[in-house]
Amino acid sequence: MQDFWPSSGFKQLRRTPRGWLQPTDDYLRLFLARPELALVPESCEAERALHAALAAAPSRPVAPAELQALQDADARDNYAHFLRFRDGLLAAGTLEAYYLGLFPRDGTGRVDIPPLFIDLIVQAMLRSLLDDCTDAYEVRAAEMLFRPQRISTEGGRVLSGDLAVLDMLHETGGVGDFGRFLAEAGAPVPALELRVLADDNAAAYWQEAEGAAGQRFLLDLTHEINNELGHGLVLTVVRARSGLKALAGVLQKWIRHLLGVAVIIRPVQKVDDEAWRWHVGLDAGATALLNDLYEGREVEPARLRRLVSLFRLEFADPREMRADVAGKPVYLGMMMDAGGVLRLKPQNLLVNLPLPDAAS
Repeated sequence: MQDFWPSSGFKQLRRTPRGWLQPTDDYLRLFLARPELALVPESCEAERALHAALAAAPSRPVAPAELQALQDADARDNYAHFLRFRDGLLAAGTLEAYYLGLFPRDGTGRVDIPPLFIDLIVQAMLRSLLDDCTDAYEVRAAEMLFRPQRISTEGGRVLSGDLAVLDMLHETGGVGDFGRFLAEAGAPVPALELRVLADDNAAAYWQEAEGAAGQRFLLDLTHEINNELGHGLVLTVVRARSGLKALAGVLQKWIRHLLGVAVIIRPVQKVDDEAWRWHVGLDAGATALLNDLYEGREVEPARLRRLVSLFRLEFADPREMRADVAGKPVYLGMMMDAGGVLRLKPQNLLVNLPLPDAAS
């Protein structure tokens, strides 16, 4: 077994008999150490006192006057966001219950915390789901659910790279403020190699996934290659190590863990189904695109080319679906924006799958 994502806080959480994650004081202390809440030389005495009190007892009540005493407005806002998140998480009892409460299936949810908190609890849940995983491709694919990606095409391959890491490498060469200084001075910036995850470097990924360096690995999202042989015969060359297949496997585990439903997900290149009844976009762009395609609206070729992949989802037990679509596949879409950025919304799967309690 490999260790990875130490910043997820997984080791500071407790598992319930159901396998869900209970927050602890040590888990909450991790947030106090983040840049948004960590003390800086300019921190006022009231902020230092509040930080020390929360570090000693992260679950303690905080009176409104304690927040108002903070001199810096940004600090007040950051602590207010954290306390709202903390109180909601403690009230829910588990990360999973809190997350599902943010995105209820009846559409009444109200997200009142910054996206950062959502990404952090998604990371922690995925870390738990993949605790016994030995597949580097699945772990790298799971990063797509909580870290935006930049999609590029090189030599016919579709590659997914961590957006923040790629932007940092472009700006500083991967050497932080020193690289930025060199760039501003017009000096050469040392280049750090980006690697496409493959069998021959998977061991290096595991080593670097213990820190942020693992995010420098690109994931190949290229589809299977179909070769037309004539006479109606098609030879399909299957990529043994497909990032799309790895992502599909992660999504299967995600749905099973949070909804208790077993599904099978496979990447597909097109929807060729006259009985197409249900679809779910894995991001905002894909949702709009699939809606337009389903309604038969004309779609500009440039927009269609931003579709990274489609998936076909099938329920292992059709009886767990809405009666009017039982046994029919659900098509999923994944689409980058005009700037080549892909921001997955894994909550879409939890809210929009055709389960019996879904709205008609």
